[in-house]
Amino acid sequence: MLQSAGLKAGELPELLNITDEEKVLAVHRAYAALGCDFITTNTFGANSLKMSNCDEVIRKGVELAGRMGKKVALDIGPTGKLLKPMGDLDFEEAVEIFSQVIRAGKDGSDIVLIETMGDVYEIKAAVLAAKENCDLPVFVTMIFDENGRLLTGADVKTAVTVLEGLGVDAIGFNCGLGPKQMIPLVEEMRRWTSLPIIVQPNAGLPESVDGNTVYNVSPDEFAECIEKIARLGVSFLGGCCGTTPEHIEKMISACSDIPADIPPKKSFSLVSSYSETVELGKKPVMIGERINPTGKKLLKEALRRNDIDFIVREGVAQRDAGAHILDVNCGLPEINEEKMLKRAVFSLQSVLPTPLQIDTSDTAALEGAVRIYNGKPMINSVNGKEENMRAVFPIAKKYGAVTVCLCLDENGIPETAQGRIEIAEKIINTAARYGIEKKDLIVDALTMTVSTDKNNAAKTLEAVKYIRETLGVNTVLGVSNVSFGLPERDAVNSAFFTLALQNGLSAGIINPLSKSMTNAYLAYNALAGLDDNCAEYIAGVSAFEQAAVRETDVSLRTAVIKGMKDGAAACARKLLETSEPLDVINGHIVPALDFVGAEFEANRLFLPQLLMSADAAKAAFDVIREKLILSGSDEKSENKIILATVHGDIHDIGKNIVKALLSNYGFDVIDLGKDVPEESVVNAVKETGAKLVGLSALMTTTVPAMERTIKLLHEQTDAAVFVGGAVLTKTYADMIGADKYTKDAMESVRFAKEFFSQNK
Repeated sequence: MLQSAGLKAGELPELLNITDEEKVLAVHRAYAALGCDFITTNTFGANSLKMSNCDEVIRKGVELAGRMGKKVALDIGPTGKLLKPMGDLDFEEAVEIFSQVIRAGKDGSDIVLIETMGDVYEIKAAVLAAKENCDLPVFVTMIFDENGRLLTGADVKTAVTVLEGLGVDAIGFNCGLGPKQMIPLVEEMRRWTSLPIIVQPNAGLPESVDGNTVYNVSPDEFAECIEKIARLGVSFLGGCCGTTPEHIEKMISACSDIPADIPPKKSFSLVSSYSETVELGKKPVMIGERINPTGKKLLKEALRRNDIDFIVREGVAQRDAGAHILDVNCGLPEINEEKMLKRAVFSLQSVLPTPLQIDTSDTAALEGAVRIYNGKPMINSVNGKEENMRAVFPIAKKYGAVTVCLCLDENGIPETAQGRIEIAEKIINTAARYGIEKKDLIVDALTMTVSTDKNNAAKTLEAVKYIRETLGVNTVLGVSNVSFGLPERDAVNSAFFTLALQNGLSAGIINPLSKSMTNAYLAYNALAGLDDNCAEYIAGVSAFEQAAVRETDVSLRTAVIKGMKDGAAACARKLLETSEPLDVINGHIVPALDFVGAEFEANRLFLPQLLMSADAAKAAFDVIREKLILSGSDEKSENKIILATVHGDIHDIGKNIVKALLSNYGFDVIDLGKDVPEESVVNAVKETGAKLVGLSALMTTTVPAMERTIKLLHEQTDAAVFVGGAVLTKTYADMIGADKYTKDAMESVRFAKEFFSQNK
């Protein structure tokens, strides 16, 4: 609407709050007149990364929306940057950017609306900013693709898990898809969430007609689809890209008599990373115990040496052996545990999508680690001591963690099962006073060694059974404690593990690289009817054997696939002792990248792993390049590719991802940056002789600039042009004259390889 009122391509719409408030008020009035309950502020992109006067712009935006006499939604969009380790924006820096927005806009607003989000980590930063700087309700809407995934890999279940844990007040969808495509997403969200649901679709998909961007779902079609969504049971309806007052008017007419509905209360016990969710209580879960220095000499030495690569290798090996969650403990008296635990959590999440159990008795270290954790973690642990519960439960509540509850208190560990059950009940009741439900607790009845008391195992199992069946709370045990002081400990451990599973154990903290323990787990599931056709048993045995091999021999291919930067560099250095640089590249690195690319395109791994693999490949390439420079044979590739985000568009996440992957495949990438004028792209092609150009656009308002750039390139050069971006489709790309539409970074790589092989 602002564009139709004269907003120019590339002009920041939020600045109109200051320079031309009447244009903004006209938009607000058009929607308020229809009977909308909320008016969103014109502040979507107003932050300190994009403008120096963002405070003034935000305050004015809130004031203008407030003139309508409706509820005001303080509108907050993404920063436009990827957070570390995928990008260059630090988590706490992101929190501060969003905090500044909240502080500027909270007065006069009724809710905080965090919208068009594609990364749960950035959402976490924004939600924490809101919670720490105001008391307003927090609504979050996300942009899912046609596969039901966020940009960084979270599915609906994972997104719900993280956001409910953080305590948001409503959750839902906006942008990206039309109303028809959102129906299955709404159904999936109803399955997992207990929160009110928000739905704000686009008016279909964009098309270019006579140089203008139009959307292909009419107001009547929009209202018809939205009515179906309303009847699925949602609370808030609206529109995103392409929707006009007429779309909203028709929607209100169609849905005004349908009552708002909140999904029924759920009791799922869920732990997640940024892209994977583990459900406790549905079937047993393996928690890998190996990143814990107790009794582990090599890990102790690694912690003292600050050897994060050792910790990452342990994590990779355990995941490959079948661990669903990884315990992370960095507690040594002679090191800075708080600093080391944060680094270990960050590094493991840079490589693995496996959820983590953050294990420490230091509350400062605990809060530091759960704050930067990307997902909904487990924390290990709280106990029945009043002082301990006062310290841990506020952290667990704020960050939405599932908390391990140890059955001990000021009097130590009770000798009897009944004593432990009573402590469990006390912890559960105290947690409820902090607003923590049973679903976010998992009780450890404590495994005691049988070599000191023949009844110790039986007492623990009795407590496990009662806690699970009568108290209705999930259970966990550190299994290997049972065998201290005995020979052939694995035999005792695996037998006890099986007994515990039979008595209702939800999760076992075990060594997944112990064949007897892993086989006990797999066999139990098969025998208990939890493994259809014994498929997991068969696959698990194979995975264990492969993991055991990799534990002692990390190849360059594995290091690249797993995103292990230090490991990739070390492997490349070793291979160069006996192999030629090109043989290392073509025989090890490129095949690994091809494998990762195929997994990405098959939706078996997601953007974070793709980028971490690219980083690992870069680390290996840097080692190879050093050798080539020393030998005087370092030559730039003749396959030059120019990349640019088009004029008027300041978003470059997608372009930067494409750049990283193309560079790692050996192409000479010339990045012109963002907001690049059409003539600058043409001049760069003429100066460099590049035969291939990649253009990116995120906003519908800048697609005409892309069309003009393509036209100039085709008129003045012989370069081919491939295009991508959130607003583009193949049909749209064809309409504006692109030679190729690439839907993601891997398709860009594949097209570049095909193009240069055919144009040598």
